Amino acid sequence: MAHESHIRSVLKTLTWRILATTTTVTIAYFVFGDIANALKVGGIEFFAKMFIYYFHERAWQLLPSGAIRKKFGLKK
Repeated sequence: MAHESHIRSVLKTLTWRILATTTTVTIAYFVFGDIANALKVGGIEFFAKMFIYYFHERAWQLLPSGAIRKKFGLKK
């Protein structure tokens, strides 16, 4: 099984965080009605979830391909 490189995981993390944070800021703006608070929420969320996602992504790389299917008896 080919593993993704660390740089690919970092790039996927960044692009996903930009998309997801834009969504969060938009929702926060509608909830608070204030762009300053929406941007604060988005700023905190951006960095916190970026690190969480990266480590989540790398943890999945530790599992051999098909391990989840095998564990739960799922077919391909």
